[in-house]
Amino acid sequence: MAGYAEIFARARREGRPVLIPYVMAGDPDPETTMAVVLALAEAGADAVELGIPYSDPLADGPTIQAAGQRALAGGATFEAVLALFDRLRVAGGPPLIAFGYANPIERYGHARFAQRLAAAGALGAIVPDLPFEECGGLRSELQARGLGLTQLVAPTTSNKRAAQIAAASDGFLYVVSRMGVTGAGGIDTAPVVDQVHRLRGLTELPLAVGFGISKAEHVEAIALAADGVIVGSALIDALGGRRGDSAANAARAFVASLKIAAHKT
Repeated sequence: MAGYAEIFARARREGRPVLIPYVMAGDPDPETTMAVVLALAEAGADAVELGIPYSDPLADGPTIQAAGQRALAGGATFEAVLALFDRLRVAGGPPLIAFGYANPIERYGHARFAQRLAAAGALGAIVPDLPFEECGGLRSELQARGLGLTQLVAPTTSNKRAAQIAAASDGFLYVVSRMGVTGAGGIDTAPVVDQVHRLRGLTELPLAVGFGISKAEHVEAIALAADGVIVGSALIDALGGRRGDSAANAARAFVASLKIAAHKT
């Protein structure tokens, strides 16, 4: 997982958290996705989670669900999304992490999926509805190609189970800041910081916090404890339905503000 290690090591040297925005692939069209992801890299994003739209996204809140529906309505098939990974690599885009659900990945085939991600130079995948007890097949295919499968741990997860999840995670451990689905409704950062400190004693993996992070103050507070922050719904809200260059400019401005906050830590 050299790619992950380099990203977190560079941020550590710079005294800041890794910044990972989430973008729904194909929302509202492939060209806008291309423009937004490239703009995020220009604004200082260390990596980008590229969501694969799915009709039954259990972990997604209203904002990301709506983005997925727009993408599907615009023709964002599984194959079309993987083609975006390829195009972004050719265009010199940032390191990418696929965020998708188990059913379409299973239908596509674990080995085929892993091979496509590897060919596109991706870092790996996150599959929130795939329990770590059942992830062996996909993880093996990804690892065989130098990619990782990152696991999520919830606030209510016991120490014993959190340690088991961490042992099955690659690249970093995704720390879910609150119960429920994604969304920019806000979070109480104090319990999140406590959660990160608790997990420090269970794993040596970098810890990146996601769900509910929507503004610079969240980044400043969480960055005091965590190694990375993940921002999704708030970014999609900031795009406000824009397309093309307009969407890219909005993405660039939003992430630049978070990057400034990260450097304050």
